[in-house]
Amino acid sequence: MLQRLINQLYGIHIQEEFKHGPYSACQDQNNLYLLIPVGAMEEDSVIELERLTSHLKQYGDASVCQFLKSKDGKNIVEWEQSRYCVLAKASSETRPLKRLGRKLAKFHYRGRAVPFEIRNINRIGMWKTFWEQRLNQMENVWNGQIMQSPENEFERLFIESFPYYMGLTENAIQYLSDTELDDQPAFVDSGTVCHERFSVQTWGDSLTMKNPFDWVFDHCARDLAEWTRERYFHNIKTYEPAVRQFYQDYATITTLSSFSWRLVYARLLFPLHYFECIEDYYITGSEQQRHVSEERLKKYLDQTREHEEFLRDFFTLAEVPTRRYQIPEVEWLKR
Repeated sequence: MLQRLINQLYGIHIQEEFKHGPYSACQDQNNLYLLIPVGAMEEDSVIELERLTSHLKQYGDASVCQFLKSKDGKNIVEWEQSRYCVLAKASSETRPLKRLGRKLAKFHYRGRAVPFEIRNINRIGMWKTFWEQRLNQMENVWNGQIMQSPENEFERLFIESFPYYMGLTENAIQYLSDTELDDQPAFVDSGTVCHERFSVQTWGDSLTMKNPFDWVFDHCARDLAEWTRERYFHNIKTYEPAVRQFYQDYATITTLSSFSWRLVYARLLFPLHYFECIEDYYITGSEQQRHVSEERLKKYLDQTREHEEFLRDFFTLAEVPTRRYQIPEVEWLKR
């Protein structure tokens, strides 16, 4: 499909089609092309993403994908009753990513210099609302479950474990609220280009690709916390050296403020792993996927003590000057 689409709507002749991550992709001598389904995404959001790619490219980021205009000058094209964008990236760069923390800090630095207002993909100041909504939705499900006997092991574990994770979520919301009340943002706390969920895999390995459809406009703490969360759960026994090095590398470009560190910690306190596990179970219609969710939940509950130690020791691991910055700790984690 992609070959015909690229040929007819963009006038580019491609011989081979393949998968690049979740996307259909193809390549010519100069560029790699990705086909991005945009569904019902508003055109204004796509325009914002295109402006951000141009800004980052202008500021020296060569690994950002660029929007390809169709033959009639459009960003969004329609093909077989669906809407798509095509992204292009020069395919010459094949160096593996090193010192990811430093590269992310440069990315954030460039993103803070955006000279225009971001509206559609802006997430600044919205964490508390999102967390409260998610907590209320899950509490409603839980209330429905406790009125009846659990039908299986997953439901029993959910009924028993939710009060603990509700408390942890309330801790995260309170920590965030206290930060916004007690601390003052610095320049480093300005909004920047971030990712929905930043991880080791986000930019690829041998070919560094920064896909604008991964982006939101938010505080840099979002990317830092989500990378850290992913590394911790990737292997709870061996995460420490990678996390320590990541923050050391980030600090070679950017010094985080106390406000930044407190936002990172608030986001780590929010038990996203638990929410996603429960949500995945109830959303899927597949018994196999439900079994996977049940095994994940059992693992998370078995690792509760290790997770508490991770939260307790995070500031020490990341070498945060908590006394100088007067960063509060969560008292019950210290016990």
